[in-house]
Amino acid sequence: MIATTLIILLVLIGLSVPVAAALGVLGLILDPLYSMLPLTRAMGEMAWSTNNEFLLVAIPLFILLGEILLRAGFAERMYSAMSLWLSWLPGGLMHANIGASALFAATSGSSVATAATVGTVAIPQIRRYGYNEPLFLGSIAAGGTLGILIPPSINMVLYGVLTNTSVPKLYLAGILPGLLLTGLFMLTIIAGCILVPRWGGERVKGAWGARFASLVHLAPPLAIFVLVVGSIYAGIATPTEAAALGVLGALILAACFRRLTLSMLATAIEGTMKSSAMILLIIIASGFLNFIMSAAGITDAITNSIKGLGLSPMQMIAVVVIFYLILGCFMESLSIMITTIPIVTPILFALGFDPLWVGILIIVLVEAALITPPVGLNLFVVHSLRKSGSMGPVIIGSLPFVVSMGVLIVLLAIFPAIALYLPGLAG
Repeated sequence: MIATTLIILLVLIGLSVPVAAALGVLGLILDPLYSMLPLTRAMGEMAWSTNNEFLLVAIPLFILLGEILLRAGFAERMYSAMSLWLSWLPGGLMHANIGASALFAATSGSSVATAATVGTVAIPQIRRYGYNEPLFLGSIAAGGTLGILIPPSINMVLYGVLTNTSVPKLYLAGILPGLLLTGLFMLTIIAGCILVPRWGGERVKGAWGARFASLVHLAPPLAIFVLVVGSIYAGIATPTEAAALGVLGALILAACFRRLTLSMLATAIEGTMKSSAMILLIIIASGFLNFIMSAAGITDAITNSIKGLGLSPMQMIAVVVIFYLILGCFMESLSIMITTIPIVTPILFALGFDPLWVGILIIVLVEAALITPPVGLNLFVVHSLRKSGSMGPVIIGSLPFVVSMGVLIVLLAIFPAIALYLPGLAG
């Protein structure tokens, strides 16, 4: 039963069937094989109940927020400011890639949007300043992953919905790991450029006056972050309402900088509709598949098989880490989360792990899935921005940053307070 399910899923993905379609077709195949009742008749009800969740409204709002900031030109000015402040480090503009990604992640909530935004501005600098192409491209792909760890995060919203965990507390839990991972990425770049200095390219020089003058370009994303996250912790707004406030703030900023036009708004809304439709279709298909698997007893069979291994809590964590890293080679992040969380989290919760800590662990593992071949979504995003060449340099350049994520996972396992300290202060 379990083997059949995995084989069918891998075959569908191997045939390049879109993820939502693959999950839905798998449910249609499993129904007559293992169920005594025609469960497909519940498809309409499952589609409605899966998306009938107020918190999910935050997803298109956060996507729209990122689209407006991108189309209004804030990303380019933010990147220029980061380059002036960080280019003195070994690795130069690669640190601006990470820093700009971390800052944009604090507003967009999407890894793909973060990678696309920073990559659009950064990639032309590779030849201009003579950087090592693989490492530079890898820094963009890896920096994009910060979009789902640093709050606000679309993936944290999904985890909160699927596990009934507080999204505001998840946001708090993601702050320190997000900053730590940002530091680990920058240390990776420094180590590589110290070992091979020519990888670091030509330094971008800037006077102190220019640096301080550039701070004005960092104000808009910081203002949006304070508005969104601050309104949540001040008790003024729910995460969904905070996302709406963020969109309003982005529109006001775009108007103040005279970048708010009908064409810009139409482009932003079109991009939001495409991304939201993809995400919500995956949620519908995954909800239907989980219903089929639960009703047919497949979920219980998987759970019992894992419990039957007789592993200790830390051994189980090791198994989960390996499981997600392997799965990340074949599925994109949202699909992994929606498909596996209903199966994996009850086991980890039963072993005594804190739901907030488990959430951050899964988010980090899903981040790794974004930059692991052959289906790492950020790899495709960065490669598409190059408009030439093979995928090879993007994959090679991303591998050192996967190691950095492994270091963070080890640190989270040894020091759970990295994720739990801030939520503990908030009570």
